[in-house]
Amino acid sequence: MARMVRQSLVRFDAPLCETIVETPKPRAGEVLVRVERCGLCHSDLHIQDGYADLGGGRKLDTTRGMTLPFTLGHEIAGVVEEVGPEVSAELIGKKKAVFPWIGCGQCRDCLAGDENLCARQRFLGVAIDGGFATHVLVPDAKYLLDYDPLPVNQAATLMCSGVTAYGALKRLAGRPRQRNLLLIGLGGVGMMGLAFAQAMFSQTISVADLSPSARETALNNGASVAYDPSEPDIARRILKETEGGFDEIVDFAGNEKSMAFAVSVLARGGKIVVSGLMGGNFSLPMVQWIYKRMTIEGFMTGTLAEAHELMALARAGKIRPTPMREEPMGDVQKWIDELRASKVVGRIVLKN
Repeated sequence: MARMVRQSLVRFDAPLCETIVETPKPRAGEVLVRVERCGLCHSDLHIQDGYADLGGGRKLDTTRGMTLPFTLGHEIAGVVEEVGPEVSAELIGKKKAVFPWIGCGQCRDCLAGDENLCARQRFLGVAIDGGFATHVLVPDAKYLLDYDPLPVNQAATLMCSGVTAYGALKRLAGRPRQRNLLLIGLGGVGMMGLAFAQAMFSQTISVADLSPSARETALNNGASVAYDPSEPDIARRILKETEGGFDEIVDFAGNEKSMAFAVSVLARGGKIVVSGLMGGNFSLPMVQWIYKRMTIEGFMTGTLAEAHELMALARAGKIRPTPMREEPMGDVQKWIDELRASKVVGRIVLKN
């Protein structure tokens, strides 16, 4: 019996445990990928908890429909090991990144190419078993992307933190007023956003984060200015230095304090894209919304087409790699704990 080793969620709000099962056989159009690398994402923590924070002590239950044990992990790259009868055997042995935001394939959103919006989604590592394992079963070969000549760890992280940062920034492209750009929250996605923004925009890029080491890393990786949001009178100082605030802001943290900070430094007519999932509740006086003529857009992951766009940019050498470190797959719970404690700068990538 071919064995598959998994780092499994066996109980919500509990550490992952190693489980061993028979390696699945791909059927029809399915593809079995031997996982070489799988990135650790902040959303893995929410799935492990079994809820998202709605603020005010309220929680959004994220456990519905999930069967335990369950394998997390959705930033996957590896080698095709076996294919179903409807897939060309020429794929076997090919190195591929795996697009995880897979829909039902039949609803209005899926047919429009927006599988990431599907209500009956089959997201790898979220709804069906993912990449914290020796193997992952992918529903269709179309979700496999070539990544050569990129390093395998960079290819893996492009599939979530990458396509999320890229998609969020795309929602700011082509606006009439683009003097400056602010990125809030310099975790794995925020650092990716900093790298991509330099390839996508011509304006200066500022960053904001509570962590001094994250701010220093950002300055060393192309940011022009790094702000500490907890500094006294920081909003007043920024409005003065920027002559009215930022025209464009991406909030990669997505909590009450980060959004309050974003609104306080947004220029009139500016736009905030929120893609962080740290949670909480945010309120804004309607008059201020109208007076500042602001736009706020929520964003979560990109489409398969956007993943191909991003991969093409990266393969062409137009995006500098972001800080990341590789750790053994068996140590995933240790790094989940480190990420919870905000002790990780950049991206953790787990390897088999």
